[in-house]
Amino acid sequence: MSWQSDNHKVSFTGLLKMHSSKQDLVNYYVGIDVGTASVRAALVDQFGTVVAHADQPIQIWEPQPDYYEQSSDDIWAACCTVTKKIVCGIDAERIRGLGFDATCSLVVVDKQFRPLAVNYEGEHTRNIILWMDHRAASQVARINGTQHSVLSYVGGTMSVEMQPPKLLWIKENLRESCWEKAGYFFDLPDFLSWKATGVTARSLCTVVCKWMYSSEEGWNDDFWKLIDLEDLVEDKYEKIGNQILSPGTSVGNGLTPEAAKDLGLPCGIAVAASLIDAHAGGLGIIGGDVKGHNLPCENQPITSRLALICGTSSCHMGISETPIYVPGVWGPYYSAMVPGFWLNEGGQSTTGKLIEHVVQGHVAFPELQAKAAASAQSIYTYLNSHLDLIKKSLPVGFLTVDLHVWPDFHGNRSPLADLTLKGMVVGLTLSQGLDDLALIYLATIQAIALGTRHILETMQAAGHRINTLFLCGGLRKNPLFVQMHADITGKPIVLSQEVESVLVGAAILGACASGDFASIQEAMERMGKIGKVVQPNHRHKRFYDKKYEVFLKLVEHQQEYNAIMQGI
Repeated sequence: MSWQSDNHKVSFTGLLKMHSSKQDLVNYYVGIDVGTASVRAALVDQFGTVVAHADQPIQIWEPQPDYYEQSSDDIWAACCTVTKKIVCGIDAERIRGLGFDATCSLVVVDKQFRPLAVNYEGEHTRNIILWMDHRAASQVARINGTQHSVLSYVGGTMSVEMQPPKLLWIKENLRESCWEKAGYFFDLPDFLSWKATGVTARSLCTVVCKWMYSSEEGWNDDFWKLIDLEDLVEDKYEKIGNQILSPGTSVGNGLTPEAAKDLGLPCGIAVAASLIDAHAGGLGIIGGDVKGHNLPCENQPITSRLALICGTSSCHMGISETPIYVPGVWGPYYSAMVPGFWLNEGGQSTTGKLIEHVVQGHVAFPELQAKAAASAQSIYTYLNSHLDLIKKSLPVGFLTVDLHVWPDFHGNRSPLADLTLKGMVVGLTLSQGLDDLALIYLATIQAIALGTRHILETMQAAGHRINTLFLCGGLRKNPLFVQMHADITGKPIVLSQEVESVLVGAAILGACASGDFASIQEAMERMGKIGKVVQPNHRHKRFYDKKYEVFLKLVEHQQEYNAIMQGI
């Protein structure tokens, strides 16, 4: 099955700046973000303003349940299309740097860098195992069974979404057709920097967060031998990376002539060592100046902030000056996002995708589509308005007093680290109308926010001191989603001034690589601007405390049911 939309668009802002007589005083940076379902690019100026952005869908194949594949050729072609659109009409001399971010998907190419099939069908076009692919469930269980010391850096339990289990799956299932022919295994962000520069160097972000590399000790030979991937050790890790660069470092000699032609950019401009997409979002928002907003993080260290990146999935990025080991939460990773700080990364495997799944799978969805179209609104804007109509005198959130959702329809990434968990809904009736759809939509959003609270409380118990959430990603556009996160966590939420914080983060990498900023921290402070602040409604605290009690009971019951059925 192929998922692809016909929608693609380009938009421009700040046109006066672009065409003013002062254009020669402004430097620009290109940020390219490869998400799960689309590629986006932005032209960002030295002040952090998104001057132009464009996006284009990319293909996803689902040959069987829990198998998700993509094409590196399709993704690179989309990168080229959107980049050419955003730089049209811009003085090329003012474009100073290029930064990439992407999902942590596994790209496989042969020794001549040609795509290699990661599927039984032998379709070489499909040479990427998408981050959300869960085919390696048995392999990750065996890896976790080793209890190797490196697992302490992923909260004690490796995720099926990381690269070692996927590599092991390829070796065990596609040995002749793929494993033995493979020349290089790339994380997608590193594939893009190679495509742009011809240099196979890897980013510290990708190898530390998804490949079990240690920023202090390098690769651990014993680990790879123990999990039956000793082949990678024998060639001195050439296939997975033996040159590691800090994010934002200039790669090689910059953009190659071939890549420059493909992208419509000047040859030789600086190309930065890349980031995973969530980490780019964190970079684009967590360092913003909050003076004058009366926030608890003002005049506090940056470690009091948590970056929450919400799109298809959600990532919870907390940093610390010393390593903090959080059960069920990935990390601590040194300098994986902000140089000089340790990173812990919580996450939810499906959030935006879950909302879409619940809404589109409801019998009343066609009615919702028709009414939203008739009122010239998005389906989610219409649902939010409909909830306001049916709430009467109650606060909107209280409508779900007897409707509860456990949101792990694709397993639990954090803090339980259990990919076998399933979604749950308690409180269903025979109703099938639009009111019922609106309520299950609300309960799903609340469940995602309750999951964030679960992750946050686990991080706090381990030693983090977080008082403010900085939220970006596609779901920041939904005011109900944002307010529920504020009310349920009890913490203020800061939204970025630019909707496209992930793209700003990618552009910050390019700005750093260009040498125009002395450090990533300086670029973060100059280019990462904050916008609206959403405060929690503390009058609703008791209600959401009770919802949270029910939330935790749901998973307890599911674990009990699973234990009962194990003997069958």
